[in-house]
Amino acid sequence: MNKQEQVMMDFRELFNKMAWLNKVKMEVCLKDYKPSEVHCIDSIGRIVDSNVTKLAESLYMTRGAISKITKKLISKDLIESYQKPDNKKEVYFRLTEQGKVVYKIHDELHKEFQERDKVVFDQVTDEQFDSMLSFMEKYSRHLDAEIQKQGIDIN
Repeated sequence: MNKQEQVMMDFRELFNKMAWLNKVKMEVCLKDYKPSEVHCIDSIGRIVDSNVTKLAESLYMTRGAISKITKKLISKDLIESYQKPDNKKEVYFRLTEQGKVVYKIHDELHKEFQERDKVVFDQVTDEQFDSMLSFMEKYSRHLDAEIQKQGIDIN
C-alpha cells in the first residue's frame, strides 16, 4: 500500500471511529431526531438567513432533500419559515425555542467530544496543524474542481 492509499484508509478509519463513538451519545441525547434533522437544525442555527439553497450547499444535499427535512422540522415545531419584507419570493428558516434547545444539546455534545479528544490535540504543534490544514484545503479544492468538472449539482 502506498502512502496515498494509507492516508485515505486512515482518514476513513479515523472518521468512522469518531462517528461510531459519537453516535452512541448523540442517539441517547437526541433520540427523537434523525441525524439529518439535527444537522439541518445545526446549520440553521449557524447560517444567517438560511434558506433551502444555503442549507443544501452546507450539508451537501439536494434542495429536494432539504425541502423534505425542513417541512418535517416545521411540523415538529423545531424551525419556522419567514420572508423578508423586501423579498417575498425567498423563504428563510430560523429556529423555534424548541429548535434552539436541540441546537444547544448538539453544540454541547460537540464541545464534550472536543474536550474528550483534547489530550491528542494538545500534543500537536502549530506547524503540524498548519501542515494538516494546508493538505485538507488543497484536497478540498481538488474535490471541488472535480465536482465542477463532472457537472455534479449538489443542490
